[in-house]
Parts: sequence; C-alpha cells; structure tokens
Amino acid sequence: MAPGLRDQFRSVLSRRAFAFALIAGAMAPLAACSNVSQLWDGPAPGAQQPPPAPGPPQAGSEIGTSGGVRVGLILPLSAGGNAGTVALSMKNAAEMALAEFNSPNIQLLVKDDAGNSAGAQQAAQQALAEGAEIIVGPLFAHSVGTVGAVARQRGVPVIAFSTDATVAARGVFLLSFLPESDVDRIIEYAVSQGKRSFAAMLSEGAYGNVVEAEFKQVVARKGGRIVAAERYPLEPTRMQVPAKVVAQAAKGADAVFIPEGPEVVPSVVQALTAAGMPKRQLLGTGLWDDQRIFSDASLHGGWYAAPDGNGFRNFVSRYRTRYGQDPVRTATLAYDAVALVAALVKTQGAQRFTDQALTNPSGFAGIDGLFRFRSDGTNERGLSVMRVTPGGGQVISPPPRAFGGSAT
Repeated sequence: MAPGLRDQFRSVLSRRAFAFALIAGAMAPLAACSNVSQLWDGPAPGAQQPPPAPGPPQAGSEIGTSGGVRVGLILPLSAGGNAGTVALSMKNAAEMALAEFNSPNIQLLVKDDAGNSAGAQQAAQQALAEGAEIIVGPLFAHSVGTVGAVARQRGVPVIAFSTDATVAARGVFLLSFLPESDVDRIIEYAVSQGKRSFAAMLSEGAYGNVVEAEFKQVVARKGGRIVAAERYPLEPTRMQVPAKVVAQAAKGADAVFIPEGPEVVPSVVQALTAAGMPKRQLLGTGLWDDQRIFSDASLHGGWYAAPDGNGFRNFVSRYRTRYGQDPVRTATLAYDAVALVAALVKTQGAQRFTDQALTNPSGFAGIDGLFRFRSDGTNERGLSVMRVTPGGGQVISPPPRAFGGSAT
C-alpha cells in the first residue's frame, strides 16, 4: 500500500469577475488506499506567526531554501487594477505555504508576466533558464498557453490558475474553480433527490456557453430531460422574452437552473416570476455563495454547489495574522499549488513531478476540499451542496471524503 499523504492546503473579487481568466485548496496527495495518514508537519494551522511587512512585489525575487528544488511562480505582479492586487495576494499565499510547511526544500523563482502573453513567455523562459523543474501560474488564460508551450519544450509541467478549461492540456494542469464541476455536482445531486426534468436560464457569452454544454451533458448522462434552456443578455430589460419561454416550460419541470452570480440571479428570478413561473426548486453554482444571494428571500431554499467554507475561513485567519489584511479569494490556489509541490518534493523523490504523481487518482486535500487533476489538465473537485438561507449557505450534502474510481 502506498504511503498516505495529506497537508492542509473564493473577497476582493467575485468568481464571475475572473471567470475565464483566473482560477481552490495546501494539499497532499491522498494515497490509493483506505487509510490516509497525516503528512502536515509544519506548525498548527492556527499558530501565531510574526507578521512581516508585505512590501512591494519583487518581480525577480526568490523565496525559500537556497539550493532547493527550483519552482517558477509566474504572476501579473505589475499589471494594473485588480490583477496586480490579486497577484500580490497570491504571491503572499505562496510564501505562506512555504512558511507553514516544515523544511520544504524549495526555492520559488518569482517572475512577473505583467498580465500579457509576451511577459508570460519571457517569465517562463527566465524561470526555466534558472533551473525550474515545475512552473506555478500564470493567472490569465491567454498566458497559460504561452507558458505551456515554452515549458513543454523542456518537459516541465505547469500548474496554472485559469478557469478556462480550453487552455488545459497534457502537462498543463489547471488548479482552479472550473464551472463544469459546479454544474456536475448540483445536477447530480438534484437527480438523486428525484428531480428528473430541468429548465434553465443561461447568460449569453463565454461563461454561458461552457455552462450550457456541461448542463446538457450531465442531464443526459443522468437520464434526465431538459424542457427548456434559454439564453439571455445580461440586461434586465431584455430578459422578458426568454423568461416567458422558461416560465411556461417550467410547468413541466422539477427544477430551474440559473447558474449566474448575485449581480444577475435576482433579476432573472424576478423576470421568471413575473412571467408566471410556478414555484420550482431553484439550482445554482458556486457563484451563489454570496451574501447578496442569502439576503434575497426569493432565493431562499435554492440549492447550489460550492466548496465547504471552513477551510477558507481558517486560511483567512492565518493570512490576516501574517500580513495584516485579508487575502483575495483566489489566494488559496497559490497556497495549494506550492504546498502540493512541497509535498511531492518531500515524498516522491525523483518522480515528484511526473504525470503519474500529479494525476494521482486519489487526489489531493486542499483548503477548499478534495481535488484531482485529470490527464487532460482539467480538474475534478469534491464539492458540497448548499441550501440558501437568510444566515448563509447551509450544507445539505457534504463533500466526498474520497474520490471513487479514476479521473476521466
């Protein structure tokens, strides 16, 4: 039996804001056996640590053990607006992962891609020239392909943070919140609760395209049927026509799927109600995990898929102690990536970054729960199903304790 491994591995931006640019959980591979031992050998997660001054980002800085295994960390540190803010928070989280992992024997080579493809290419080339055995990042989809192409020439794997599954590839793994995982989980749960027919209101644009494709696939796979799936523009005044179609079709449906976020969902429900939709079970995605959803009485009782929030709350507390501010939601991704790398360095020897090690079918335990990489570079996550209540999301189906079978 292989030795078990485990470490403890979304805020300023909403997941929607970076839905196709960004990407949760420090992690440890879970051994392919029934007993999972504890690998965490750093300080207790709640341990107090002296908070260093964050300081300005250093594009070419190095973090960690001099002479250790070299790991490229590529982030848009000098990009303007929110991107730079996210990048700095993720850099801090990566540093925190090393600080919390006892003797990781890793040297992070921090590179700034400035938020563009040319910068990403240069950053990847620099990291590889300096001996990086694996690359963590970049953040944006348009940079992931560039970095992946450079790294592939050297046989170096990449763990990137985009939520655009089209940039995943063999050797380019996405450690991110992929919309497909949310859709699969909520529809599978609904079917398990006797919901067999579905109507859906789906936004126009890239996010709606991805969600619609996965929605149709999972409903068919689970033996359900779709009575209506209408697309609408993100303008309340233009929702009436598709809302009328869905509201009428919903009379023959068990549930209505509305995967958008809190900026849009209340308007969609209002339009459906005004069009005469009868009371039906409402279904959503992790974008519903927001106080604005919880505060809307029309959404109370709705179901949505999301990570369990306990791990993130613990992470926020530790981050705040160390840096004196709250992290962005996606900071856990950087933490998890670096902690995973550290665990593999410590336990897998020369095989640490092979496809076999990275695609361990038992997966990894991260801040936001279980996940595993598929061979095509996408990931599978172990998500909870939550019910919308005035006090927040209430777990009605907990996340899995382990993955079954192999990742597809």
